[in-house]
Amino acid sequence: MSTLPPTLEGRSLTKHFLVKKGQSMFSRRQRLHAVDDVSISLRAGRVTAVVGESGSGKSVLARMLARIVTPTSGQLFLQGEQMPVGQAGRRSYASDVQLVLQDPFSSMNPVHTVRHHLTRPLMIHGRAGGDLEEKLADLLVRVSLQPPDRFLDRYPHELSGGQLQRVSFARALAVGPKVILADEPVSMLDVSIRLGLLNLIAELREKESLAILYITHDIASARYLADDAVVMYAGQVVERAPARRLTDEPAHPYTELLLSAAPDPARAAPAPLATKGAPPRLFSPPPGCRFHPRCPHVMEICRTTPPPPVETGDSHLASCWLHVPAGSRQAVQPARAELSNKQRTTARKETAASKKE
Repeated sequence: MSTLPPTLEGRSLTKHFLVKKGQSMFSRRQRLHAVDDVSISLRAGRVTAVVGESGSGKSVLARMLARIVTPTSGQLFLQGEQMPVGQAGRRSYASDVQLVLQDPFSSMNPVHTVRHHLTRPLMIHGRAGGDLEEKLADLLVRVSLQPPDRFLDRYPHELSGGQLQRVSFARALAVGPKVILADEPVSMLDVSIRLGLLNLIAELREKESLAILYITHDIASARYLADDAVVMYAGQVVERAPARRLTDEPAHPYTELLLSAAPDPARAAPAPLATKGAPPRLFSPPPGCRFHPRCPHVMEICRTTPPPPVETGDSHLASCWLHVPAGSRQAVQPARAELSNKQRTTARKETAASKKE
């Protein structure tokens, strides 16, 4: 683990959305627990992967880090300086933190050329001075689109998905960021060209010393690319560790489930999944461990009390009661139950305040 301070750090980030259920004028708004108390650190020259199935809160977390979504609670620090919660100063923040989206076709304006898409951020952030053509060519070379003249005057529909996603990274690099947040950047691409884009991200980490967040539902690609990995389930972090250690020695049953679902050419037959079911409804998350309805190792304490994060190895944490000695579980339980009561009280106050608004 690097001893460098985090370039971008989120502490106890939480996002609850108030959603109206039903069409009646008397329908009540319910609270959707998209992300609950998630902390994450991104460091220069390292890729941190956030892994989880759809609906686990990965994309909402990325948008909070990009300051596109305002957190319900929590703090954000850029190079040790706390950032404001609202949108004030977001343009200068965006010059340091850039978001690359999943679908390159919908993130580009189809009526404008690659030249326009790369020139616009340079102009907005005051970087268009000097030899503009040289700057545009350099951006395309950095993402391995050569010769640059072949791509600058093309429209998005004239490029392949892989080429267009490289343009997305070139656009992000145009403002000289310190952090890139990549939200499932290869999931919309053909399998045959995914490896090339993953290698591009690895080059950006090594040559430009960027702090990179790589969001994915594919734990195999996280092992290939990332230095560190965080596993999210139902809006919460259930395990974090160096990426190879996490995949070689998973400590949480949900991580084991993700690994069993990943393709393995060395496996002769499909791996039998150890559990069934779907993620919980986040309008009313289950008490205790949110994975307990699907967990093959569920115990009674799992149904009532959220597990604490437990260190299972060097820089390896898992939130699972299996790693708490049986004699220590009862000592932990009252404190965790008291915390849950405080959280419920806070949620009730927030709901009452939102109704007054």
